Amino acid sequence: MGNRTPLAATLAANSISTAGTSLTLIGVPWFVLETTGSAGRAGVVAFCATLPIVVAALIGGPVIDRFGRRRTAIVSDTVCAAAIAAIPLLHFAGVLDFWMLCALMALNGFSHTPGNTARYVLIPDLAEHAGTTLPRAASLFDAVSRGARMVGAALAGILIAFVGAETVLLLDAATFGLSALLIATGVRGVPAAEPRKDEAPVSLRAYGTELREGYAHVLGNRLLLAVVVMVMFMNGTDQGWYAVLLPVHAEAELGGATHIGLLTALFGAGGLTGALLYGAVGHRFPRRAVFTVCVILCGAPRFLVAAVTGTTLPLAVTMLLGGIAGGVLNPILTTVVYERVPDRLRSRVSGALTAGSEFAMPVGGLAAGLLVEGAGATGALLAMGGVYFLATLSPLVFPSWRTLDDGPGAEPVREAPGPEPVPSAQAQAPAQVSSSGPSRPTPGP
Repeated sequence: MGNRTPLAATLAANSISTAGTSLTLIGVPWFVLETTGSAGRAGVVAFCATLPIVVAALIGGPVIDRFGRRRTAIVSDTVCAAAIAAIPLLHFAGVLDFWMLCALMALNGFSHTPGNTARYVLIPDLAEHAGTTLPRAASLFDAVSRGARMVGAALAGILIAFVGAETVLLLDAATFGLSALLIATGVRGVPAAEPRKDEAPVSLRAYGTELREGYAHVLGNRLLLAVVVMVMFMNGTDQGWYAVLLPVHAEAELGGATHIGLLTALFGAGGLTGALLYGAVGHRFPRRAVFTVCVILCGAPRFLVAAVTGTTLPLAVTMLLGGIAGGVLNPILTTVVYERVPDRLRSRVSGALTAGSEFAMPVGGLAAGLLVEGAGATGALLAMGGVYFLATLSPLVFPSWRTLDDGPGAEPVREAPGPEPVPSAQAQAPAQVSSSGPSRPTPGP
């Protein structure tokens, strides 16, 4: 029997941090709409919050290895707590300008990504440390994350209605602090969580080489490229949905913030159910067939239903069913990634996957705000939903998806073009697909 404390602490920290992120996901757009009344400004805030996520993912992989995964998670959560807490505190003091809100959300996005990645890449080592299987740990990681999103969304809607968006943001800051404390006290005695001692001396050349290792690993595998491109469009339109379209639709047609919380919680409940179902019986079925059906059902229908109805019930049913389909996706992607990326490259490859899959998120939130102001809410919903649907047809169109059912080693890594050769250590294992959340290639909120 292994030591399960580090795994349990990481799962708990990630769930608490994820619940807090759900508070921000609902609280900040509602705060902007309440204080400015502008969908366009809500889109600008979403842009400022997500662009730094991409920047951090682009450059952060080697930093996590050198600084240590445990330290990275602690510092990341601490900075996020300070940034989020500053928003309501400055507002209460009467000195919060719009540019300050944008800057604080940018700091939060930049700091949040390394912590998410650090926790994610630790799971295989923590599973071994705990004496449990990787598929079980991957499914559990995704299930508790989705359960946390469900709880956080429900709480956000209720709390905004009763105590205001400002108090919700203070609670979010507290969740980041608690997450940092859990990692600091619970993740000890795990070598993979500590700084790498065998890395080359710090230099711009060495850092660039390490970055290229991660990106070449992704570029050298057609399945990884297909996943990143598909999820990039899905995450971009999802950002537009949660940051602008759903708040605007709820304010105009539904019952306000409480209905946003209800709908987001139902999606999270469906995601939790889907993840648990896949963990229990999903491995008995071909990955590609299950993934293809679920990815088509998980997102686009909610845009259409919101565009053609002005009541909560049809959208609630659609969100629940879409959540179940979406919950199946991440365990598949997570397992494939963990199977195929060696530990030495895991942080760098995860950073590359995150950067690619979240590349469109800043544009998605901004585009949604501009579309609402230019074409109206219905036109924006139909346009963004159409993009989502076309993206999810990828597994039916591109041959690279056929390798989703293959085990490790099925597709050799091809060296990506670049000014310098990629170190041979990269070829130890083929590239893999990552699951996501906000910081990994993960469809859904």
